This record gives sequence, C-alpha cells and structure tokens, in this order.
Amino acid sequence: MKRAAIIIAMLGTSVWSFAQDKPAAQSAPAAAANGQAAAPAGKRPPQAKTQPEFDAYKAAAALTDAAAQEKAAADFATKFPESELRPLLYKAVMHAYQQVNNAEKMMEMAQKILTFDPDDPEALLGVAQVLAERTHDTDLDKDQRLAEARKDAQRALVTVDTDVPASGYPPEQLNAFKGFLRSDAYAILGTIDFNAKAWADAETNLRKSIEAFPQQIDPIAVFRLSVALDMQNKYPEALKYANQAVDLTKEGTSAGDAARKEKDRLTQLSSGSTPPAKN
Repeated sequence: MKRAAIIIAMLGTSVWSFAQDKPAAQSAPAAAANGQAAAPAGKRPPQAKTQPEFDAYKAAAALTDAAAQEKAAADFATKFPESELRPLLYKAVMHAYQQVNNAEKMMEMAQKILTFDPDDPEALLGVAQVLAERTHDTDLDKDQRLAEARKDAQRALVTVDTDVPASGYPPEQLNAFKGFLRSDAYAILGTIDFNAKAWADAETNLRKSIEAFPQQIDPIAVFRLSVALDMQNKYPEALKYANQAVDLTKEGTSAGDAARKEKDRLTQLSSGSTPPAKN
C-alpha cells in the first residue's frame, strides 16, 4: 500500500487502555447534536483487559525494527492468546516490512492478521497489493493469485465501513483514513485491469482511486490512468494526466522516467509528429 505513514499514524491512537470507559472523541449522538455528520458504525477500538497486557502491548509497539517487531508480536500473541491487541501489533509489523520493501513478509503478516479477523480491510489490501504487484505472466498460478487479489480488494471496499473502529476519532480523521483505504483498493483493482490490458476497466478504477483520496495523489495511479486513456485514443485527457504524473515524480526514478516518456509521446502526437509506438 502507498502512503503507509497515514495508517501507521492512526495505529498509534487506536488502542484504549483497559481502564478507559469511553473514547475521547464525541459520541455519534453528541456529534449530531453539534451539527456534525456521524460516521458509519464500525467496530469499537480494541481494548486490553489487564494492565500487564496493556504494558506488554506498549513495549512491543515501541519497537521499530521489523524482525524485532515480528518476534515481539509472536511472543505477545503466545502470552495473551485472546488479546484484542494482537492484530494491531501484526499490522505494525506488516507496515514495517512494507517500508523495507519485503513483500513476502508483508503478505505473511497480512495473512496472519486475517486469521484473527478475516474482514480486516488493511490486511485484505496488504495481501491484494502484493498479489497484484508481484504476480507475473509466467507464474503457473497467475489466474488464482489475481483472482484472490481482486476478491480481497473488493471485500475491503465493503469492510472499510464495518471493520474500522468508528469511535474515538474526529470525523475528518476517520473519513480520511477510510478514503485512503478505498483509494488503495481501487488502485489495486486498476492495477489488475491495467496489467490485463482491460483499459476501460482500468480507467474506471484508477479514476476512483484518485478521487477517493485527493489529499495525497498516488503518482503511479495517475501514470497508469494516462496510459489507459492513451490506449483508448483519449489523447488530450491522457496528456493531462501524463503532465500530472510528471509533476508528482522525480526524473531519474523508474516512475518519473516512465511518466516523462509517456508525456513526450503524447506531446508529439498532439503536435502532429509521429510518436513512438505504444508498448
């Protein structure tokens, strides 16, 4: 998943101490009374049942090395096998492995979270992203992997409204977090369609990805949208998104160079020159 810092930031505020009776944010009735839109109902935030459990969670959550985090999460799960906080620790590990680009371990941690909660949208998207981005045409199980990626991404679009705790957060933070997850889900679906050369479907899903989280646009989604439009001969709009992809990327990076190549192709086409052939 992209823009993982948003998820990590929310994880840091998503636990209630066992001693707390109520969330810090307004309840839905209070928010409505103040003219605020109440967020859709979701699960309550996870809670520790005892002080030792909460202390052990905090110690494990304070680690930063991915391997150390994984060991601490496993030790915590062994010591507190019924704890509601187990998925949170494994989510932190999942994102830590993502940060160091270890896709195999990222998916392993996501699958571990799904053993606790098969509808967790972050874990569903963790599995779907790795499958969508790391499946190759030569893989014997290509169709099964991509089918699972699509199923998990589509499921996450449903469970983002049922499995994300809605209590204890300002509505704007909650809405942004859900928008982030929806953006990732649509980006994954768009990636699957893009790689399958289903250009119209890719266009639809990539547009939805960009619209779902406009606060922080994913440059890869913008670039792929440009190519999907190009492949449908929608050149003026394709050039608009190619320009945006260039603005969002740096020259010399793989994404930046690809965006600039696409922009040059579309610019030549618009000027009446013969552009390079489509790939």
